[in-house]
Amino acid sequence: LYLAAIGLLYIALALWCTFDPETTSRKVGFTLNGDSGRSEFMTVYGGREFGMAVIFLMPFVRPELLTGSLLACVAIHAALVVFRGISLVMYSDFAAFTGRLVIGEWVIFLIGLAVCFFELRGAGTQP
Repeated sequence: LYLAAIGLLYIALALWCTFDPETTSRKVGFTLNGDSGRSEFMTVYGGREFGMAVIFLMPFVRPELLTGSLLACVAIHAALVVFRGISLVMYSDFAAFTGRLVIGEWVIFLIGLAVCFFELRGAGTQP
């Protein structure tokens, strides 16, 4: 259920970034310069987020991939939390949307950590 929710969230984000790049880029503080900027934003945000969704939803097609998808989800969000933390120390002028991203990244990371721990423990594997 956790991976399904996160996977669907990332599909929604990928679609939003792909079909409304002006709004999404503005919300995260990016300026799109011409078609090159739009292409880059679509690729890095839309494509990456869609790829993450595929990883998180793979266990629904191949259940044996559950542990790998959970570990990938935790690892990706751990990296986001670390790099977001560094950026918060380095920079100071943030929009309200960035604050919501910080909260969302931490929630996804912490819940993912707990789900991963219990999943691995239930499978007889030490986390």
